[in-house]
Amino acid sequence: MNKNDLRVLKTKQNIHLSLTNLLKKKPLTQIKITELCKQANINRVTFYFHYQEIGDVFKELFEEIMIDLRKSYNEPYRYKEYIDREKLDPKTVRIFHHVKKYEEFYKIILSKEVSTEYYYMLFDEIRSILIEDKHTAYLEEKDYLFSYMSNSIIGLIIEWYRRDFQESADKMNIHLVNILKLY
Repeated sequence: MNKNDLRVLKTKQNIHLSLTNLLKKKPLTQIKITELCKQANINRVTFYFHYQEIGDVFKELFEEIMIDLRKSYNEPYRYKEYIDREKLDPKTVRIFHHVKKYEEFYKIILSKEVSTEYYYMLFDEIRSILIEDKHTAYLEEKDYLFSYMSNSIIGLIIEWYRRDFQESADKMNIHLVNILKLY
């Protein structure tokens, strides 16, 4: 079956949504395949056709969300090769729109009840985005700087999470741009 087949896409989307709903109630390690199948209203054969274990579903979901994060991070560069921090337009920043789009997922991975493994997965992904950014290639002491920058982005997301994502994504973009102008 083609992975771009609409039936496959809908099934996987349903499984991802079901896993997200279960993760609101319990850690990944406590979720059983039977439970996920019941939540997704699929049979075990369908599950095993696409995955070997629950962790594979989480990995696929995480990767899907991180692909969207990369696109969101790169959005300001879509029409400009170089961006001057002083002239950065908050309307071109898309990171917080991404977080809002996947708000339920971020609520799970930023929760105090889950393993710090999720934090480090997010940290590593953001850090790799920064490392691959050709606009930061000139920077020295990259290891520490990219770690600092990654935690800065996550720090803004955590503060927004603590406020239950009440501010709009546009307002968060303004916060980020204002902070960037300070440095």
